[in-house]
Amino acid sequence: MQKSIFPVREVSGSIRLPGDKSISHRYGMLASIAEGTSTLENYSTGQDCHSTLGCFAAMGIAVKKDGTTVTVEGGGLDGLRAPTVDLDAGNSGSTIRMMAGILAAQPFVSRIAGDESLSKRPMGRVMKPLAEMGARITARDEQFPPLEITGGPLKAIDYTLPVASAQVKSCVLFGGLYAEGVTTVREGIRTRDHSEIALKQFGADMTIRPGMISIAGRSHLNGAKLTAQKLMVPGDLSSAAFFLVAALMAEEANLVLQGVGLNPTRAALLDFLVSMGAPIQVLDLEHNGGEPIGDLRVRSGKMRGGLMEGAMTAALIDEIPVLAVLGAARGGLEVRDASELRVKETDRIAALAENFARMGVEIDVRPDGFRVEGGQSFRPATLDSFHDHRIAMAFAVAALAAEGECRIDRAEAASVSFPEFYQYLAEVAR
Repeated sequence: MQKSIFPVREVSGSIRLPGDKSISHRYGMLASIAEGTSTLENYSTGQDCHSTLGCFAAMGIAVKKDGTTVTVEGGGLDGLRAPTVDLDAGNSGSTIRMMAGILAAQPFVSRIAGDESLSKRPMGRVMKPLAEMGARITARDEQFPPLEITGGPLKAIDYTLPVASAQVKSCVLFGGLYAEGVTTVREGIRTRDHSEIALKQFGADMTIRPGMISIAGRSHLNGAKLTAQKLMVPGDLSSAAFFLVAALMAEEANLVLQGVGLNPTRAALLDFLVSMGAPIQVLDLEHNGGEPIGDLRVRSGKMRGGLMEGAMTAALIDEIPVLAVLGAARGGLEVRDASELRVKETDRIAALAENFARMGVEIDVRPDGFRVEGGQSFRPATLDSFHDHRIAMAFAVAALAAEGECRIDRAEAASVSFPEFYQYLAEVAR
């Protein structure tokens, strides 16, 4: 699908964003292995999160969808059945990486695969700790999907993450639910903690200290057990990033984003934008299911340049494409320590460089990052999503500030995480 985007001068109004993808994945997984019926309201509408539900449905879990409310009949830790077909993770790295920890403990063989893009994404970072726990996993060329997982008893491990990754941490913790003993994950750089919050909410026996998370397995004391919950998924802050940037780039802006998840491990986005001079206000803060939620108001204003490196890069790895667009239009941006961008749904550094070149924007590309000068003009161009949802949405935002109509090839990639994106964008950008 090719999508036309026209320049605008104003971004304003009030919208409520779909449910957070990261939290939806975790709620869906834990509800499936909990005892009882869970109700998940405002569940993400993105294809990725429904790939997670589809995988569990293929293993005998009853899932009912009513709009954005999902009801899951949990089977307990031992309630999954051997799938008769390959589990389909679609385009979702979150699904395949985190679910691997659960599949590794099951008394059956499973095979989990995905689309062409996912099949190129390395899985070695989850295979290694799971192998230490006793899992038997084979992969194409020893690291790429599909993964064939021969499940069985797992043993607890004490594992230090070599690279900051909330997905790898979650995979090990999920496996730890089934393991003999107490499993500990150590991280030098704090990553998003949605799994820890969700596990505690569902009743897991957790110990959390700075840089260290431990989970008791089924043989420890009274054994592991998860209990069904009724939960509201906060609005997705990663999706909010596109609208925040659109407002910050507009000549005039007064935009309110309602009910957004404001977890401190994700709030780096707001901290970084404010450090660049963004006029953002947090309104009506409350908590639901252990997750902070609030409304955000953003107006247009002058912006400074920004430098992103180390822990900040790890925290904002998914938001970098749209922040690069903001940097090019406003005060500039330099990104370091972002080699992980090379192995996302596409090589996102290369995709940025290609689309910026088409728009006449100069960017200095490096193996693990880039530098883009601010104050550049965006000329009209035909752009490409490269089948990557974040690239599609980032350059739809860039097109709002272009000097004429832009077209985005393969624009449907946005539906992987945000099917309503173009509709919402049209509502506030005019």
